[in-house]
Amino acid sequence: MGLKTTTVALVLLPVAFLAGCGEAIDPNEPQGFVQTKGSDTIVNAMQEVAEEFMLKYPHVFVAVTGGGSGVGIASLINQTTEIATASREMKAKEIEMAEKHGVHPKEIVVAYDGVAVIVNLENPIDRLSISDLHDIFTGKITNWKQINGEDRSIVTLSREVSSGTHMYFKEVVVQLEKKGSTEEFSKETLLLTSSQAIVEEVANNKGAIGYLGMGYLSDRTKPILVGKTSGTPDAGDQRRGPKDGFFPPTVENVVKKTYPLSRPLFLYANGEPQGNVKLLVDFTLSPTGQTQFMETGFVPVGATLAQKN
Repeated sequence: MGLKTTTVALVLLPVAFLAGCGEAIDPNEPQGFVQTKGSDTIVNAMQEVAEEFMLKYPHVFVAVTGGGSGVGIASLINQTTEIATASREMKAKEIEMAEKHGVHPKEIVVAYDGVAVIVNLENPIDRLSISDLHDIFTGKITNWKQINGEDRSIVTLSREVSSGTHMYFKEVVVQLEKKGSTEEFSKETLLLTSSQAIVEEVANNKGAIGYLGMGYLSDRTKPILVGKTSGTPDAGDQRRGPKDGFFPPTVENVVKKTYPLSRPLFLYANGEPQGNVKLLVDFTLSPTGQTQFMETGFVPVGATLAQKN
């Protein structure tokens, strides 16, 4: 079932149930509608959460849609969604705009994620540093042979600009977290509308490299190990392990913060959550809700808290 079909089902199935059952609804039971919109990174997890939530609260209808973090945040500002989902923090200018519209964003960390970098299964490269990724995605390195790979042109893939993952990768990799940097992705970088589109392109293009939330990893592509160190191993030395500073995007490495491209994921509400919005937020942070995030490839909030204690 595709995203649009799933969203319609989330909204319409409970309506059909209510229309057909003829039962009186207990006025003390939670009732109503909650819209969540935004990050494509966590849309699948939120759909799973919504389905579990509606089993517990069958008279509260939850609609889950993606479109990108920017879309969700804009919808919160325009008051066309109760909850914005985001894979990045709101920008200062977005918060300022929200306040002007009478919206007071409340930030809730809902899980943690590793942004995985993937290549084709036949690509012999298995690890790259942040500086290597910077050179690749800014167009300074254009052929795999420049980093001890095959003589093949590199095809860089990115999410579109409304994506929070795009913004995160741009700030950390393209701009190397340098304040005031104006560096951009190379003009040759292909902007794709979804993480699944990146998977498809990398799976079918031996020269391609892209990035996505690790919840979208599959056996059709190869996630590379990422390190903070400069430079890449010499040819024939691609077997060095995590002890050399290169780590795969795994739950354990995100919890330990050893994987360099780790980040929090957010829900944003208008002010302190109330009513059905609070019910959904609390459910998302409950063991049942967090299990949905874990089963879709993310790190539950509790796992990171346990690591700190």
